[in-house]
Amino acid sequence: MRSIHDNLQAVRQRIDAAAKAAGRDPREVTLLAVSKTQPAAAVEEALAAGQRAFGENYVQEALEKMDAVGRAGARPEWHLIGPLQSNKTRLAAERFDWVQSVADGRIARRLSAQRPQALAPLNVLIQVNASGEATKSGVAPAEVAALARAIQALPRLRLRGLMAVPEPGAERARYAELRSLYEKLKGPLRLDTLSVGMSDDLETAIAEGATMVRIGTAIFGARAKVKPAAGLPA
Repeated sequence: MRSIHDNLQAVRQRIDAAAKAAGRDPREVTLLAVSKTQPAAAVEEALAAGQRAFGENYVQEALEKMDAVGRAGARPEWHLIGPLQSNKTRLAAERFDWVQSVADGRIARRLSAQRPQALAPLNVLIQVNASGEATKSGVAPAEVAALARAIQALPRLRLRGLMAVPEPGAERARYAELRSLYEKLKGPLRLDTLSVGMSDDLETAIAEGATMVRIGTAIFGARAKVKPAAGLPA
């Protein structure tokens, strides 16, 4: 069985090859290690291998991991990539560096109001539901521009770009649509991040302009089945 260090190297090689095949500089693509359901020890192993940015789906699970990893003296960059409910915005605003799943103005306003003044503005991405799936979070492409303008008016948030989760087996045209939307907004809104692509589709995502890929299984292996601890929000 390969180690997390070896898996990270393999993923970085895939990113490098995909970027070069698309005529892009591999340094344009940030690797986000999706550590949801993985123990703190796995994050520490990835840190030791040079990985710095980690993605979590659940606030409470992430807080436990942050505290455990913090005791080891490390300081990763933490991204919330799962849906965020209004009763969990304060913890997200206080503890995360990025929230990639902003999907409505009310959540954005709460995050801005609850972001501590001592911290830099919270980096946020708008989650786009490009496929229109009823079971998937995010806003419709036609609604993105209005939400983006509303977020830019909030003092404690920094809008960085868009995030999306294309449906399994999506045609490349789906990624091209996301790229087109991002490119349309990038200049006027000074965006720099298109977070698309996971273990199975990172090559397609990079070919269509992704600047961040979210990789879990290819780094950490199959997800462990864990439940948030009782007494704290998920």
